[in-house]
Amino acid sequence: MQSNERMPSWASALIGLVSGAAAVAVSLLVAGLVNPVAFPVVAVGNSVVDLTPAPLKEWAIRTFGENDKTVLLAGILLVMAAIAVALGRAAVRDLRYGMAGLAAFGLIGVVAVLTRPGAGPVDVVPTLVGVGTAMLVLWWLVRRALVPDDASAGSYAGVSGGTGGDTYVVGAAGAVHDTGQGDQGEVSPDTGPERLRLVSPGSSSEAGERPDPRVPSVMRAGNDLRAFDRRGLLTGAVGGVALAGVAGLAGRAFSGRAEVNAARSGIALPLPAKPLPALPAGTDLKIRGLSSFVTPNNDFYRVDTTLSVPQVDPRDWTLTIHGMVDRPVELTFADLMKRAVVEADVTLCCVSNEVGGPYIGNARWLGVSLAAVLRDAGVRKDADMLLSTSADGWTAGTPVDVVMDGRDALLAFGMNGEALPVDHGFPVRQVVPGLYGYVSATKWVTDIKVTRFDEDEAYWTPRGWSAKGPIKTQSRIDLPRDGASVPAGKTVVAGVAWAQHKGVDAVEVRVDQGEWRQARLAEAPTADTWRQWVLDDWDATPGEHTIEVRATDTTGYTQTAERAPVAPDGATGWHTIRVRVG
Repeated sequence: MQSNERMPSWASALIGLVSGAAAVAVSLLVAGLVNPVAFPVVAVGNSVVDLTPAPLKEWAIRTFGENDKTVLLAGILLVMAAIAVALGRAAVRDLRYGMAGLAAFGLIGVVAVLTRPGAGPVDVVPTLVGVGTAMLVLWWLVRRALVPDDASAGSYAGVSGGTGGDTYVVGAAGAVHDTGQGDQGEVSPDTGPERLRLVSPGSSSEAGERPDPRVPSVMRAGNDLRAFDRRGLLTGAVGGVALAGVAGLAGRAFSGRAEVNAARSGIALPLPAKPLPALPAGTDLKIRGLSSFVTPNNDFYRVDTTLSVPQVDPRDWTLTIHGMVDRPVELTFADLMKRAVVEADVTLCCVSNEVGGPYIGNARWLGVSLAAVLRDAGVRKDADMLLSTSADGWTAGTPVDVVMDGRDALLAFGMNGEALPVDHGFPVRQVVPGLYGYVSATKWVTDIKVTRFDEDEAYWTPRGWSAKGPIKTQSRIDLPRDGASVPAGKTVVAGVAWAQHKGVDAVEVRVDQGEWRQARLAEAPTADTWRQWVLDDWDATPGEHTIEVRATDTTGYTQTAERAPVAPDGATGWHTIRVRVG
């Protein structure tokens, strides 16, 4: 079917949007049945993440924080909506244009799906079914919107005349024929084999056409006259929206979220072989506005590359350890829970954390020793890297010697007394003290290849980041906030400092580049956690003031004042804030 006349812009846009919504919803449903990772919207989004230059990613994290993926998905959906509108308008002009556009869009989805790690031929099924659904809905809505006009049989009964009571009929060549018949416009027999079409109201003139606002909109479809049917389109659109809604809800149900959440809530965590004692008195200074020593799970930062959080059922989870080992190992979740369980307080930090940034948190983790599992596999002496892979295909490269040096490197399944939250890696993730997360903290971990840094690369290394990422000694001011107004007099300055697996030995504060003053340190249970600090006797005087902080670790290293960006291996510099006292 084709048409070279206009229908209202809102109508063609509605056709495109409903068709696009049906495609997205049906592909989500089929992906839930086949493989949730094969949902084409997420696959395209993940490809965008992979192809985005590192500086742009850093900007997104700085600007949007943990909402960066939500913003990206919203942007992708807006672009898809704009494309859907364009395809709807193209389909109204010529249905073949709309179909070709959908096919091209489907090809992009297929390529994005197939280029994801571990993808197979079956993973293209959601995209193909979604595009097929969109084509069907597009064809159906165009047919409902453009119906055969009864007047095409030779008489346009009930059509009001043009100026002076005349009706204008336009021939195939664009010639205007004044029928002079008033309300009854007979089709002239000399207009050729193709039927004539009436000028649509408000349409631009074509070869002398004269629009008449009282003439109903009539479309030309091949050799047939077709009229715009508003009611037919709207009722059809309601049906399309209903299809999209039902398919979308079913898709979410089949994505496994409900099953995984139920499985998580039903897990009874085993007791550690050596339970940790209660936190020492004075570990948390209990100062309002100061980061608590233990970061609640809901407040723990989340930075990763996945747009759709993997839903991994622990009953289906396995971890394979292979490569440069004497005995490859495959563990189920039940196997892991039967091993000796370790409890550890560990602070994690993202390499994207700017000086003074929020992407750091501390938790009590429960899991099994990664080093013990590796010893069972028999790591060969010339291996120096663990290439771990998550359920969504992301990889991290962890130095073998760091994991094996006696620190509490874990395959963790518990966090702050409960099973790992899904957003933080349920059912199992890596936790390695002293390394930035991009080289150690693989969530939803399913595979560990024992290899070498000169033979394999993890996700971020070819994108310009350092292959090894030890966490740098840093400190942060939590109170007062940057830009805050505070009253004159005794004022509390407080924050946190960290130097994982080395420990913080001292924190110093200075105001307006004056003398450095020693802050009072809270207790710390291990060298693998951050440490609170406070200076509670600053006599704040009216005016603008600059406050700086620096930390010294137990090796004697004092953090540098030199500012460096997060790339390629973590930011440096003193955290500096400005406040107004009045």
